[in-house]
Amino acid sequence: MKEGIWLPATTAALLFSGCATTTTPPLYQWNAYQPQVYEYFKGKTSPQEQIDALEKALQEIRGKGNQTPPGFHAHLGMLYVSVGDEHRAEQELQAERQLFAESTAFMDFLMKKKQATQE
Repeated sequence: MKEGIWLPATTAALLFSGCATTTTPPLYQWNAYQPQVYEYFKGKTSPQEQIDALEKALQEIRGKGNQTPPGFHAHLGMLYVSVGDEHRAEQELQAERQLFAESTAFMDFLMKKKQATQE
């Protein structure tokens, strides 16, 4: 009788191990992006403080080999516009456009608007 118990026990173990879930890593690394955007819209920090915090977060994200979330570079670009750094703003808007093709129309709109304000 003891010889026949291994088959049901092995079958049960295999069935339960098939139900184990694996953790999928997140697609994007958010770091301090969401709290920084919140702080920006609440007016609690200056644009330069925002830029410094997001640049630090960007370095951490890249250092870990992860990808920035949608909107990260666009927000950073708009912050650069607000402090008058047009070259960095252009770079960030182009980065957003390249990383997220669905943002192309909006990034083109922002770049045209930025150029119109310069003229």
